[in-house]
Amino acid sequence: MVTRVLNLFYREIRGLHQAAYVLALFALASQVLAIVRDRLLASQFGAGTELDIYYAAFRIPDLLFVLFASVLSVYVLLPFVTRAQTESNQAAQAVLSQMFTLFLLGYVLIAGITFVVAPLLSSYLFPGFSPEAQAEAVMLLRILLLQPLLLGISSLLSVVTQIGHRFVIYAFAPLLYNIGIIIGAAFLYPVFGIAGLAYGVVIGALFHCAIQLPLVYTSNLRFCITTTINRKTIWSIAQVAIPRAITLSLSQVMLLVLVMMATTMSVGSVAVLQFAYNLQSVPLAIIGMSYSVAAFPTLASLLADKKQSEFNTYVLTALRHVIFWSTPVVVLVIVLRAQLVRVLLGSGSFDWADTRLTAAALAIFVVSLLAQSILLLIVRAFYAGGFTRLPLIVTFIGTLFSGGFAYGLYVWFISSPNAQIFFTKLFRLENVAGSEVLMLPLGYALGVIIEVVLMLIFASRTFGMELRSLAKPFTVAVVASVTGGLFAYATLLFVVEGVNQNTFVGILIQGAVAGVFGLLGVVIAYRLLGSPEMHEIYVALKGRLRRREIIPPQPDLL
Repeated sequence: MVTRVLNLFYREIRGLHQAAYVLALFALASQVLAIVRDRLLASQFGAGTELDIYYAAFRIPDLLFVLFASVLSVYVLLPFVTRAQTESNQAAQAVLSQMFTLFLLGYVLIAGITFVVAPLLSSYLFPGFSPEAQAEAVMLLRILLLQPLLLGISSLLSVVTQIGHRFVIYAFAPLLYNIGIIIGAAFLYPVFGIAGLAYGVVIGALFHCAIQLPLVYTSNLRFCITTTINRKTIWSIAQVAIPRAITLSLSQVMLLVLVMMATTMSVGSVAVLQFAYNLQSVPLAIIGMSYSVAAFPTLASLLADKKQSEFNTYVLTALRHVIFWSTPVVVLVIVLRAQLVRVLLGSGSFDWADTRLTAAALAIFVVSLLAQSILLLIVRAFYAGGFTRLPLIVTFIGTLFSGGFAYGLYVWFISSPNAQIFFTKLFRLENVAGSEVLMLPLGYALGVIIEVVLMLIFASRTFGMELRSLAKPFTVAVVASVTGGLFAYATLLFVVEGVNQNTFVGILIQGAVAGVFGLLGVVIAYRLLGSPEMHEIYVALKGRLRRREIIPPQPDLL
């Protein structure tokens, strides 16, 4: 039994849909744990000062992680390691060892400087915090500097696991990361106070790294610290990696800017913003991230073999399925936002006002879910072809728009009584303080939508993709999503209206029943409209991970 479990755990998976569904399954499990984590934090602290400090302290370590780990990621290193592996495993091992050594040297230096100047950084980046809150933020920031180190090493380990198409072990690591954070909140916080939350993060990062070590240790690509650095190789990697690192860091910079603005708003604004962002990240991880991660190795291989037509077909196939899944989620989350937030987070110190405000922020964030999912895939398509500058430029433009929109909307909101009345009525926020925080996710969503439009235009020109072929599946998805939304809304109004909404069980029943009817409406609409994605999904699932070929798209859709 143990052997069978281990074989499944380390099994090689190659098909697009099969790999995507394995990743989605584990992403779902990871996100369930993330929800448990957030519910535990919400119950203990509510949307208050402690969580504002905790989430704010994350921003600098997360930025450092993205800057360094993106250089070590599979999307950068896989083509270089694969090419080196054609010569010998020793050559591929040398590439990984050099990157590992440079990462350790570079990160220790930057982290040391950050540790020393942390008080100065905190005072500039979180201007709305009191002196006491500033001190706690500095303490957490310094502890959390261990997180990027461990996750960076784990990112390098992931290169080896993904080269072998070991998607299960790759997807399992985030579960352990969230388990570590839960341990911190449940067991370490009562002992160490707010520092215990940061210790839990470090433990989770250690788990994330450790789970991949056995496979890598026994691999022919096992790497170590080296004193031999091939400048030509490192420069070639840097030309690809640096633009990508900056590209990904811009997203963290955007979140940092939003948090900076939120610290100057009502107490709890940072927590509301982070909770809403985390919740909208659940479907993003399950859908967008799963397809983009599953598709990347094959995309890189197709372009390496100069199979442009197959590459375009593969990308369009993945895009159709991203649209198929993401669009209904957007509508259903908007309709069921209050039930979702109350069930997932609503306990203890997280009161009804926190629920309503977080639900409104979630509804605004999720408007950009489809755009975010498409971006994850399209950006990786560019990386597969070695194009890193264009995603950087477009992401920079999108970041400027997001930041500009967020600030401009905030200024407009606080100076316009009509705007305050409009958003209060739209999201039913009467007698709820702090609604100005809604301008932050709204600015973010608008910037992301502009960014994805630009990326699709450039993808069409760069790869010669017929993106017009996506018009039909997008239209079908919108019709099915609206149908499902109407089913869910009607259920809320007429079927479960009598359920007691003042209890957890009552809200759970209301949301679950409405959600089931909403999904039923989506499925019926897809069936009536003849969605080919439903058949492809059925065939892929029927294969039970045994198929090695991708499901080809229908000719009339390409």
